[in-house]
Amino acid sequence: MFADREEAGRQLAAKLSNYRGTDAVILALPRGGVVVGEKIAQELSIPLDIIAVRKIGHPNAPEFALGAVDEHGTRLMNEAEVGSINPAWLAEETVRQIEEAKRRNRVYRGGKKHAHIEGKTAIIVDDGIATGLTMRLAIKALKKQKPERIIVAVPVSSAEAAAEILEEADELVVLEPPEEFLGAVGAHYIRFEQVEDAEVIRLLKQ
Repeated sequence: MFADREEAGRQLAAKLSNYRGTDAVILALPRGGVVVGEKIAQELSIPLDIIAVRKIGHPNAPEFALGAVDEHGTRLMNEAEVGSINPAWLAEETVRQIEEAKRRNRVYRGGKKHAHIEGKTAIIVDDGIATGLTMRLAIKALKKQKPERIIVAVPVSSAEAAAEILEEADELVVLEPPEEFLGAVGAHYIRFEQVEDAEVIRLLKQ
């Protein structure tokens, strides 16, 4: 159990201490992942950037991920669930999430370019992983940029997602044992407030 995202970030930084002062780059998933990622970047003196991938939630249960999409329209779907969803609704929701990913990139970066990660170690950070679809899409998107290594670092993860990510990333760092996942990321935090745009912008400017 973590007091908040800041504490989780500090604990992850301790696990990643061998990357202090290297050419590694932290790539955080907005919004909650940026709070965790900023603490790691600060402790290790390495750059912080974002990778804006968006969950496509189920129409009847938005927290349950049907899939994920990035700003370029690259999708990763839960194929077992998609067959029961209205195709017109899914197409419309996908477009909506693509536009939100584009908005976040524009607003959060404030005109700054993406970090250059070719040949570097990319450390993807979030505040936790449940289904793993957004994280797996982030890995897929980053591979196109040809980093030397991809490390996923999170405070908590479900066992199923951890197993899938281990097949797609070079390394997975998780603080709490995946077999003890409580069913929801927020259940592992005492304080798990919504992170607003203004907070993300402030942290990225630092």
